[in-house]
Amino acid sequence: MPKFEVTRRAFLGTVAAASLASAADGWTELFDGHSLNGWRPSEHKDSWKVQDGALVADGGRSHLFYAGNFHGADFKNFELEVECQARHLCNSGVYFHTKYQETNFPGKGFEVQINNTHIGDGGYRERKKTASLYGIRNVYKQFVGDDEWFRMRVLVRGKSVQIHLNDMLMVDYVEPTPPVIPPSDLEPERFLDRGTFALQCHNTGSIARFRSVRVRPLPDDTPTPPGPAPAVDDVFRAIINDGRHNIPMVDYHTHLKEGLTLDQALANSRRIGIEYGIAINCGKGFPTANDAAARAFVDSMKGQPCFVAMQAEGREWTQMFSDKAAGLFDYIFTDSMTWTDNHGRRMRLWIPEEVGTIADPQDFMNTLVDRAVGILEHEPVDIYANPTFLPEVIAKDYDRLWTEERMQKVIAAAAKNGVAIEINNRYKLPSPAFIRAAKAGGCKFSFGTNNTGPNDLGRCEYGLRMVDECKLVWQDFFTPGSWYPKAIERKPGVLKG
Repeated sequence: MPKFEVTRRAFLGTVAAASLASAADGWTELFDGHSLNGWRPSEHKDSWKVQDGALVADGGRSHLFYAGNFHGADFKNFELEVECQARHLCNSGVYFHTKYQETNFPGKGFEVQINNTHIGDGGYRERKKTASLYGIRNVYKQFVGDDEWFRMRVLVRGKSVQIHLNDMLMVDYVEPTPPVIPPSDLEPERFLDRGTFALQCHNTGSIARFRSVRVRPLPDDTPTPPGPAPAVDDVFRAIINDGRHNIPMVDYHTHLKEGLTLDQALANSRRIGIEYGIAINCGKGFPTANDAAARAFVDSMKGQPCFVAMQAEGREWTQMFSDKAAGLFDYIFTDSMTWTDNHGRRMRLWIPEEVGTIADPQDFMNTLVDRAVGILEHEPVDIYANPTFLPEVIAKDYDRLWTEERMQKVIAAAAKNGVAIEINNRYKLPSPAFIRAAKAGGCKFSFGTNNTGPNDLGRCEYGLRMVDECKLVWQDFFTPGSWYPKAIERKPGVLKG
């Protein structure tokens, strides 16, 4: 007997055993492993088949709704576990609290996204990755590979929705009372209720496989787990609304400093609905000053639901790290806050003692712009952080010193080299005028906090305000690998051998 057939039969035996054991452990398998019994497909019904012990989605748009007898196909609180596999460019999903609908996308309930490498259709770029609570709590980093079997677990208790991807807690959403997910031009009204489950076939060639769909119902009166109720304010609404309109809710500039632990940061990320890029300072005078230390940090972050970033410090970093080590990070960012002036004096612009007196602000600005352009032209960085920062001694003259000509030089260099401009929450930079000019110049943007510890880890309030004030849309925003390859791949050989 071929090895695959032995494995398949063993798996089907496991499915049958799990189904028989449901009364004992509370779990019931909804897919029998060999037929569509208990499932009802919509519109393109031939898009669903059973092959090698798995439900296979491939064809015209269709949704496969659970319509079997178990629990009346009606679930309020539950634990759902789905084992699935996505082929290259697959776009699929798992719905809950939904009901049968013959055409279009389900008009009721919530979708848990399945998308590892799907990039979107036409000019649209799909950023929401596997394990997103679609349009409400989005995940922007890919954590499982194409053709890799993975497990998604959805736990609904009262107003709480938790989503695990394999062993990672990706989403921990608590719905406010009353819900604040009103209907929009994109989606119908969404609120936790009750209903059945559905699997998605998005389009022909978008192949997804499901080999197990099992559920453990919980009592209807199961309470929401204890914890602080979400603060529903304008920022809360903006995070959801902008995320629904495909603007990536990611803070790419988060530090574990002043006692802030990774667990605390991740819990905060899930609570507020903004994914984090955890950054380590790499360069002269920092503990991470060589390849070995950089690799150790990346290794320590494996299996964590966040981006991992290198903050390249000073201009010396290019001779301290190799392409191979720097390439382990999801992206690299730097700023123009550390450089050497025309007299050989190295300064860090946020330290007044190093800056000293600026006798000629115009000359200083010309040098600063030259250094910034040089960084953007020659260093393999994906994001320009803390943009347009000025030392305290001249910061009051920001609008006068950042002339149109100076702004355009920096903007042109960023656009030419595919470097995103950070909208920085800590310093409230760059100015709206700069952002509007950068948008017109074809630049991409990213949100960044640059926190000093746990107490100033905000919610990207300045960035969200700039979205409205400067009329930014999703096409204006950076996500790693979305528009072009990583900078370390576009500029090979710049770093040390």
